[in-house]
Amino acid sequence: MNAIKKILGVLWILIGLYAGYYLIINQAVPLWKSGGNDLVPAIIYSFILAPIITLGMSVFGLYAIQGEFSAKENE
Repeated sequence: MNAIKKILGVLWILIGLYAGYYLIINQAVPLWKSGGNDLVPAIIYSFILAPIITLGMSVFGLYAIQGEFSAKENE
């Protein structure tokens, strides 16, 4: 079971990195280019959502790889 958790940890990191890439490239960049009223969502995607999602999912995956979620005995 711990091996599965470590494999899924790598998967979480990859999904987190892809989510950040997707938000920046496919969502924020077109809004930056169009300008006008679309700048507010572009700023939110670029500076708020992308870092929070990427870091959150990557840290979760890192903890899974390190075995932080494994059952500990005698505690």
